[in-house]
Amino acid sequence: MKPIILSSPAPRSLELIFTPEKLALLRSKYEVVETTDEALATLPPDQLSEARYILGQPPLSEETLAALQNLRAVLNVESNLMNNMPYQTVFERGIHVLTTGAVFAVPVAELGLGLALDLARDITAADMAFRQGSEQWGGDGNTQARLLTNADVGIIGYGDLGRALNKTLTGFNCRIKVYDPWLPPSVLIENGVIPATLDEVISTSDFLFVVAAVTSENLHFLDAEAFAAMRPGTCFILLSRAEVVDFEAMMDAAQSGKIRVATDVFPQEPMPENHRVRTLPNFIRSSHRAGALDVAFKQMGNMVLEDMELMDKGLPPMRCKRAERETVSRMQSKPVTHN
Repeated sequence: MKPIILSSPAPRSLELIFTPEKLALLRSKYEVVETTDEALATLPPDQLSEARYILGQPPLSEETLAALQNLRAVLNVESNLMNNMPYQTVFERGIHVLTTGAVFAVPVAELGLGLALDLARDITAADMAFRQGSEQWGGDGNTQARLLTNADVGIIGYGDLGRALNKTLTGFNCRIKVYDPWLPPSVLIENGVIPATLDEVISTSDFLFVVAAVTSENLHFLDAEAFAAMRPGTCFILLSRAEVVDFEAMMDAAQSGKIRVATDVFPQEPMPENHRVRTLPNFIRSSHRAGALDVAFKQMGNMVLEDMELMDKGLPPMRCKRAERETVSRMQSKPVTHN
């Protein structure tokens, strides 16, 4: 009898995260029971009792968790760990809660580099001017331009994305300061970056990348005071979640000309058609597309298969990131609604 997987990966689908070959392999090794977050708790008792894995992170009550007698792991393929289950019970039972979010680190970091270069060299603005017949040639078109090379760079947050961003910046010879209160300074030093306070990163950066996850401790912590403390002309690139900034204050700072902003995330997605963010100057908009590459989605499926194979052998998962009992309940990111 094949081990049972309860599959509820919305907004992902099995076809999105597995190649046809890997999906065939999954189905050959496991009995895949496709369900929804709402319906999972109502599945037949024998399916709940025998289920070895859950693909997705549906809400689990104490009662449903008790029915999942043989559960070994919840494999989150959305990327944001959610506070929607009794984690204390989960950890006491030795159930792994895993996320494949690391697959997005390199794609997001690469787009972040592109946004930074765009802000520095007015690439989008120059293109739009050319289309309108108002382009400025040569040095006349570079009055606001600057170099990323040898610049002071700040990174707020140093998880998978922060590390990928640091690697992506290799070759630009930047002085990189990092603020991450969840890491000891030695980890940052070993990665070749400079540990710094939040105030130092905010006030001394020419380019400031925000890649911190949303937690109960940092909601809207980059506020009007923080934007006021930035260097004039700072290029501010928001790549993680909109909830870590006071979005109105960020827009005000861009509109005033104090800073330049590029963001891939917004407090509401999509934003209203008449919202001022759509026409702000000094502002580049990307519609939450930084990580949404097919190659990243398919990497999710590979990670899931590899970790389930390890756990089938009684070994710990190695490819996905494990939720930690000390921090998982602090995560505050909203689930994504678009792939």
